Amino acid sequence: MLELLSNAEMAEADRLTIAAGTPGIDLMEHAGTAVGAAVAERHTSGASIAVVAGPGNNGGDGFVAARLLAERGYTVKILLCGEASRLKGDAALAAKRWTGAVLAADVEELANTNVVIDALFGAGLDRPVEGLPRRLIEAINGRGMPVIAVDLPSGINGTTGAVMGAAVKATHTVTFFRKKPGHVLLPGRLHCGTVSIADIGNPTAVLQRIGPKTWENVPALWRAQFPVPRHTGHKYDRGHAVVASGPSWSTGAARLAARGALRAGAGLVTIASPREALAINAAANLAVMVRPVDGAGELTKFLGDRRLNAVALGPGLGVGEATCELVLAALSGDRAVVLDADAITSFAANPQRLATALLARANKATLLTPHEGEFSRFFNALDARTKAGSKLERARLAATLCGAVVLLKGGDTVVAAPDGRATIAANAPAFLATAGAGDVLTGIAAGLLAQGMPAFEAASAAVWLHGEAAAAFGRGLISEDLPEALPRVYRGLLG
Repeated sequence: MLELLSNAEMAEADRLTIAAGTPGIDLMEHAGTAVGAAVAERHTSGASIAVVAGPGNNGGDGFVAARLLAERGYTVKILLCGEASRLKGDAALAAKRWTGAVLAADVEELANTNVVIDALFGAGLDRPVEGLPRRLIEAINGRGMPVIAVDLPSGINGTTGAVMGAAVKATHTVTFFRKKPGHVLLPGRLHCGTVSIADIGNPTAVLQRIGPKTWENVPALWRAQFPVPRHTGHKYDRGHAVVASGPSWSTGAARLAARGALRAGAGLVTIASPREALAINAAANLAVMVRPVDGAGELTKFLGDRRLNAVALGPGLGVGEATCELVLAALSGDRAVVLDADAITSFAANPQRLATALLARANKATLLTPHEGEFSRFFNALDARTKAGSKLERARLAATLCGAVVLLKGGDTVVAAPDGRATIAANAPAFLATAGAGDVLTGIAAGLLAQGMPAFEAASAAVWLHGEAAAAFGRGLISEDLPEALPRVYRGLLG
């Protein structure tokens, strides 16, 4: 269940299911049953449960859960936000099947309650929460009791993950058929607690009709294209990655990237170093080779060796025209290219210059790995539309604008391809935010590209490996630890 469905896609999945002969009330019954089961798994019979229900289908799911829990011996009350007479369709039918009292939603009614079922709003909320619903959400959060959210915590936009004024902090969320982007994008993910996906009767065949292009970033998505060494192979079969180094006072970033590429499995890794930094780079590396390369002309000559099939530029390279020329030299060939940090920022004054070069090689493996600051400096100057929308929407637009894969870093890293495909990662621990971690990620991606992995899959795999390496090492992590934690991650991934 890797697909992430937007609000519109989930609505279409339900429509197609109903059109194929499954009554909508059956979907609602299955949803409410799943919510009731989640409560029963966590709380013993006899617990006092308040179902805070809204006027739509989310509230209908809550009515079903209330009925089933009452039948199992729980003390249940429904707090309806709105008039019962205004319920429509399947929600109205679910309400009729409830034989208990329906109370007007009131903050005071939350007193003496052990558990709250949040059935106020579903994933389709697209306006700020105000008035009574907001007071209810704030009261639920303020009382600190366990909360089971139906589909998505109320107040979270299912497509963007944004908090629409206020949002429930759930301990567990039960969603249906597939997760939504709001379950994994920040800050929505932080409101969900644990998440379970319930099968409510939507056939998987509807996905072919919908054609989703967003997935949660997990190995099942890219494992088939992940490079695995062959017993009959040798180091040259595993590619040769090059990392461009900055001057003597900023060589650390390139060395971190080079180590990441080597640990990612590249057969050979070379640092292309300015001569004045050559001794530093050579003294600080063993398995990574070092070669003297000064300026764009020498880089072009050096990369003339076709065995050098991936190159990463940006970490510690410096911002300025010299870096622009190095980048354009690297982009002129057929090899895979990863651009990060200074390699992107150097074009902020003239973003179209880089965009033109990227579009000219749109059919070649090219990856940009900015964090939010680098993204805004370059892409906002390239096209003002990249300032608005969710992280997913902005990364997708950026990939289209430059014809390259864009990896927008953060706690919910998004990888977007020019053809609209995108992944969202949810496995990065908070302590991964440390100096130099992004440089290692650049190297891991370059190492996977050197082994022939396609750009979108390589970027997604690099992000997942990066997060898992941090989690494997644990607290106290510094960027140098990330490459050394990769073997442990590989053992788990590849057995």
